[in-house]
Amino acid sequence: MVVAATGFFDGVHIGHQAVIRTLLERSREDDGQSLVLSFWPHPRVLLQNGARELRLLTSVDEKRDLLYSYGVERVEILPFTKEFASMDARTYLKMLKADYNVSAITLGYDNRFGRGNLSTSQVADIALQMGLRVDTVVPVDIDGLPVSSTRIRRALAEDGEVELASRMLGRDYEVCGTVVGGKRLGRTIGYPTANLALREPLKCVPATGVYLSRVKLGEELYYGMSNVDVSGLIETHIFDFDRDIYGMEIVVSFISRIRGELKFFSFEKLKNQLKTDEMSAKNLIFARYDHK
Repeated sequence: MVVAATGFFDGVHIGHQAVIRTLLERSREDDGQSLVLSFWPHPRVLLQNGARELRLLTSVDEKRDLLYSYGVERVEILPFTKEFASMDARTYLKMLKADYNVSAITLGYDNRFGRGNLSTSQVADIALQMGLRVDTVVPVDIDGLPVSSTRIRRALAEDGEVELASRMLGRDYEVCGTVVGGKRLGRTIGYPTANLALREPLKCVPATGVYLSRVKLGEELYYGMSNVDVSGLIETHIFDFDRDIYGMEIVVSFISRIRGELKFFSFEKLKNQLKTDEMSAKNLIFARYDHK
C-alpha cells in the first residue's frame, strides 16, 4: 500500500511540511509507504512560454533532499511535459493507482493539478469516487495569511524580508554555488568577498541590500555579511576568514537584512559603511546566538 502526495513543493515550506506530516501519519496507520510525486521543470516554464521572471526557492536536488529529510520514504520527480500537462485529474489518479499502487492521497488546501486546474475539493471528490482514501490539510497561517511558495518568493525578492521567509520555510533561506573571481575591489579596502555563481540559475535571490549571513564550506560554518546587487550577484564577506576558496562550493544562508542598497562616490565612504555594516551584523550575531 502506498500513500501519496503530489505537487511542485517549491521550498518545502511549513505548509508542505504539514502535508508531509499527514502523509506520514496515514502511511503508518496503513502500514504502507509514503510517496511524494513532484515535477520538473516548474509548470510555468512550459505553460507560460519560458516564464522569464520565474524564480524558485529550491532546485530539484534541494527539493528531493528536503523531502527525504522530513521523513518521506520515496520521492519521484516526473518530467513536466506538454503531454503531462494535458492529463486530466482522473487520468492522473488512475496513473497513480496503476503505476505506483497508491491507495490513499494527501492533498494540500491549494493542491491544484490536472487539465482544468481543478481545486482540492474537486480532486478529492474524484479520488473518493475511484476508491482512494483522501486526507486534506488546512493551510498554515503566518501573520494571518496562508504560507505559500509565491508569498515566500515575494517576501525575498521584492522586500528582502528574509526573516519572514525563514519563518515560512521553517529554516533560513539558502543559496548554493561556486566561488568565482570578481573585480577584487573589496580586498583593496579590507573586505574581500566570495562571489557566488549559483548552481541553480532560476534560484530566487533576495532583494538588493546587505544581509547577515551564514556560510557553510564543507563541514565548516562561518558568519559573514552578503551584498546582493542589482544584477542579482551575491558577494559575501566572511568574518575572520582569509583563505583562497575560488572554485569551491559554498552554501550561503540569509539570516537578517541589515540595510538596503546604497550608492557610494568614494572608496573611503564605502569602507566606512562596510565597517558600520560589520558592526551591525556582529551585534545581531551576539543578540541572537551568543547572548542567552
